[in-house]
Amino acid sequence: QRNCLFSFNRNQKIREHRKHTFERRVRELDMFKNTFQSGFLSILYSIGSKPLQIWDKKVRNGHIKRVTDNDIHSYVLEIEGANVSTTYITCPADPKKTLGIKLPFLVMIIKNLKKYFTFEVQVLDDKNVRRRFRASNYQSTTRVKPFICTMPMRLDDGWNQIQFNLSDFTRRAYGTNYSETLRVQIHANCCIRRVYFSDRLYAEDELPAEFKLYLPVQNPKSKQQ
Repeated sequence: QRNCLFSFNRNQKIREHRKHTFERRVRELDMFKNTFQSGFLSILYSIGSKPLQIWDKKVRNGHIKRVTDNDIHSYVLEIEGANVSTTYITCPADPKKTLGIKLPFLVMIIKNLKKYFTFEVQVLDDKNVRRRFRASNYQSTTRVKPFICTMPMRLDDGWNQIQFNLSDFTRRAYGTNYSETLRVQIHANCCIRRVYFSDRLYAEDELPAEFKLYLPVQNPKSKQQ
């Protein structure tokens, strides 16, 4: 009986150890799970010393490089490729990891290069189902399938601030509630200034200075010319 009790206790400890190990691994796979998430959470800043530190990049018949933009006179990340599907950046860099970001607004400061451009966001909803949202400037209609929703995106000339309400999109497309963002993937062709998440939409005067895009004020004479 003592041996049986010892065996039971040992098996229970093994199960508990495995459970704790699994839970620890799950926590380690979520990059920002244990980060206090409020306000703003940036995942790419073109001026930073290593803008793609937590990103992986794939390039075929194109390039991903940092260049100086003529409009804002500052460093930006330029992604260009002959095929949008084969040149892109993805975050996290490790395909086994997820972001674990619960902030519901994705904001991207992007320059329109007047070429095909697409990006994709993978989220987890309250049904524990992974859903993907893909926006493209070459698509004309919205299509909702069980695990992916594709939609058109219109960009103005020059620099754009794309605001993506993930909570609203998840609810409208699938009738479920947004839980967290797992992955962000940005394809050719565009220039990127910053990619960040926020707890709500902020007016321009509410944004921290480093989150604003300072476009130079044009001289009235030059505008007339």
